[in-house]
Parts: sequence; structure tokens; C-alpha cells
Amino acid sequence: MAYAFRTAAILALLAMPVWAEGIQNPLTDSPTWNDLRFDLVGETVPIDGGPLLVEAPYRAHDAATVPVILRQTDPTAVITHATVVIDENPAPVAAELSFGPAMSPIDFELRVRVNQYSNVRVLTQTPEATYMTGRFVKASGGCSAPASRDPDQALAGLGQMKLRMFGDATQQSTARREAQIMLRHPNYSGLQRNQITQLFIPAHFIDHLEVWQGDDLLFTMDGGISISENPVFRFSYMDNGVPALTVKATDTEGNAFEQVLAKTAEG
Repeated sequence: MAYAFRTAAILALLAMPVWAEGIQNPLTDSPTWNDLRFDLVGETVPIDGGPLLVEAPYRAHDAATVPVILRQTDPTAVITHATVVIDENPAPVAAELSFGPAMSPIDFELRVRVNQYSNVRVLTQTPEATYMTGRFVKASGGCSAPASRDPDQALAGLGQMKLRMFGDATQQSTARREAQIMLRHPNYSGLQRNQITQLFIPAHFIDHLEVWQGDDLLFTMDGGISISENPVFRFSYMDNGVPALTVKATDTEGNAFEQVLAKTAEG
């Protein structure tokens, strides 16, 4: 009987979703957050937890491209905005996100830089309340990590975009689909050095991005220096049948980019 119970318990653990393992790195006490919170939420006291589960690695493989996943756990909640905050980064607000109705329930991934061991927290807004959850991430040097290309090469492809679709290409209408958008941009943080001259490269990054399917807005992102080089966004959404997504973006140098991306490239 005891053997059967142990076997059942092991099978139950194996059947648990992968994100359950991430519970090992919950948010920790943060004096920095205590200094930041009034600027971000004012007198509001965020409710711990809420309708979003946040996944991020306990120990990041690459501090310059740390995946952060926002996954909605309460399908009845109406999530309109989410703010990603990295407490110990030089510019703690990594991204302010807004979501259109077709994004519900939220399943959204972005990649960020983490400059030193830090809480990565997400403030979630619904019509009823503001919630807060997140993960503690061990990573360092993400904001000053050298760019993968020299400045001339990085700027040569500035603003190029790519769409990757996942799943069944025949599901074009009123179906839940998964997509990934990549935008070519060095997203310089201002803390990186030119590897030849050793001079600091001035900050130059995507500050606003919009993704549309026809006349329906899927999501927007207002970002800072904490968004990784060559920003990547992976997300699920309800497809409305139009054949392409339109991506619009601006950066801090006043450049504007826009591209219509056909929903044809399957993962």
C-alpha cells in the first residue's frame, strides 16, 4: 500500500506543470522597491498575487536576454495593463504593456536585461484592482553586456521585422493562435562600450511598439533600456481572420518603423 501511495505521489509531481518548479524563486524583501513603489503606484497598495502568473529563471543563462512570461491564471479577469519592473536595474521600469481584448487570456513573453540580482515584478491592472507578483532572478551585467554586433552592423538592419507563427496554418479565423515578433534593433542601454574605442555607446532603444491585426489592437509596449537587444515578443491571441499583422514602432532617435507581416511562417 505504501509503495502504491509513493508511486501515485511521484506521478502526480511529474504531471505538475513546468512553471510549478519556478516557485523556488518568489519575490524577496527589497529596500529598493520600498523607495520605488510610491513613484509607480502612489498610495495604491497592490494585492499580492492576482490573475497573472509570472515565470522567470532563478539563475539566468544570459543576463542580457532573460525571458519573462506573463500567463493568466484567472480567465474571467479583464487585464488591461501590466508593468514589468526590475528593482535593481538603472531604469527599473522595463516595460509598460497594454492589451486588447483579443489577447485574453494573457500568455505573453518578453526578454529583458537584468543588471544585478533583482526582483522582477509585474504590476497587473484590472478594472477592480492592482496586483503584484514576480520572481527573484540571479543575473548580473545585463545592461552593460557588449552588443552582439558592432554599431555599423547593428544599425545597418535597423527596424527590420520578422513574424513567426506557431501551430496549424489553416486556423485563420476565430482561433487561438501563437505568434512571435522580432524587431532588429540594438536597443543600446547607454551602459555598453564600443569594443574598439572603449567609449560608451549612447542610449538608443525602442520606446514604443504597437501590434495590430487589421483594425484590432493586440498590444502596445512602452519600453526602456531594460528590453533586450533585438526585442522579441511571443504571445497568444484570438485570430480575427485577417491575413497579416501590422507592427509599428518608434525609437529614441525619432525613427519610425512599420511593417505588415503575413501570417504564413510556421514554427
